Amino acid sequence: MPLPTLSLDPAVELPLYRQLGDALAGAIADGVLDEGERLPSERDLAVSLGVSRTTVVTAYRELESRGLVRGHVGRGTFVCAADEPTDAPFAWRGRVALSAQRGVDPVLRGVLRAAAGPGTISFGPGTPAPELFPVDLFRRITDEVLRRNASAAFGIGPTEGQPGLRRAVAARLGSRPEQVLVVAGAQQGLDLIARCLLDPGDTVLMDRPGYLGAIQTFRSAGANVVGWDVERADPDELEDLILRYRPKLFYLTPTFQNPTGRTLSLEVRHELLRVAARYRLPIVEDDPYGQLWFDRPPPPSLISLDERGLVIYLGTASKTLGAGLRLGWLVAPPAIVEQLTLVKARGDLFTNGLTQLVLAEVLAGRAYDTHLESLRAEHAVRHTALIAALRRCLPAGSIGWRPVDGGLYIWCRLRGGTDAVGLLQQAQAAGVTFVPGEPFYGDGLGRHELRLCFSAATPASIDEGARRLATAFAVSQNGLAAGHHALV
Repeated sequence: MPLPTLSLDPAVELPLYRQLGDALAGAIADGVLDEGERLPSERDLAVSLGVSRTTVVTAYRELESRGLVRGHVGRGTFVCAADEPTDAPFAWRGRVALSAQRGVDPVLRGVLRAAAGPGTISFGPGTPAPELFPVDLFRRITDEVLRRNASAAFGIGPTEGQPGLRRAVAARLGSRPEQVLVVAGAQQGLDLIARCLLDPGDTVLMDRPGYLGAIQTFRSAGANVVGWDVERADPDELEDLILRYRPKLFYLTPTFQNPTGRTLSLEVRHELLRVAARYRLPIVEDDPYGQLWFDRPPPPSLISLDERGLVIYLGTASKTLGAGLRLGWLVAPPAIVEQLTLVKARGDLFTNGLTQLVLAEVLAGRAYDTHLESLRAEHAVRHTALIAALRRCLPAGSIGWRPVDGGLYIWCRLRGGTDAVGLLQQAQAAGVTFVPGEPFYGDGLGRHELRLCFSAATPASIDEGARRLATAFAVSQNGLAAGHHALV
């Protein structure tokens, strides 16, 4: 975007550097200069305005002190934020590192805020049916843990995790306790993998569209993210991408994938492992939904099929019990677990002890399997309810989707030119929310796609949410039609 017209007047009392700074600050506040935009070099701007380089340097420093721009040696000066409130004691926003600015997509932040709003029906964040959380079981086991071992619950614990939880996870996955690292949710596991294995400039292959949290984590580590088409799930394409980009690792969710709900066949899983072994490519298998099938179990996990020690496995209690537990696990060969533990210890010496001890008891008992059976049955009911509500409430041919065999999500494609972000704005006004498709791509695609989580709302709420979505769709379509007529 070109700079706005800048006019400096030496005859006025205000110093030239202040005139220049105020003009640039106004352009930033008005949106003429966007966040992330590079300003002209000090020398070039000085020449174009006919002022000394010192004038421009001083103006840029003033803007940086206000948190509006940030200079980077060898790269230039960039717009970094809107203006601070006039009563802000210090311009912290201008001090934020570039890696931290590559954070959560602003559209997603809006979805998360809207999902918590009173009266909003959320098809957004993926959570299991909250009504089925085993409150009585957790209360009873918590009392037992506190009675037996309060010192372990509230004391300093091992960075790798409580031994009992490591044993319980290992028993369920058919691995050894020394292969298990307990993490504060699978997202922390992803962050540890990125910090341990990736250098800036490395390439990561991942399923596309794919989990937006993984896209953000890898990019924050300075990696280049290259997509492998999960719809085609072609091992030959994977091999071509490996030869072309020489990636550092391959990340995917092979079972009830986020966002599409796809599950890779056993044949494809074997082929992916063969390709990865041929090129010595580590695989990160994210498996938050593998226990959430409807009618029959999915194919075995990649880690259970792996004979070369290539797979790092991520699991979590967030999708089978509750997101608020913030407990997950990473399973890998002991050598890499040791390295990941060292990385974890830099910022998280040990994970919540009480919750770990309680979860260890839950996973080791039959009650957890009973809970999973109830959860699968209820999620299947809600999946059916959402599909029926979409068919009933939305105009025929306006939206397409594919039923899934498990997990938490339905992936939808809008037809007729409807933009998902524009639809989201109308939907939030109508009291319903979802996640638009663009953040799952990270490269500008997905404008006409969206993800609906069916597990967190009751069938009655799903029906009402679909009606609100239909209202939003009608408003959005009317806007499209009005725009078309204006063009004609």
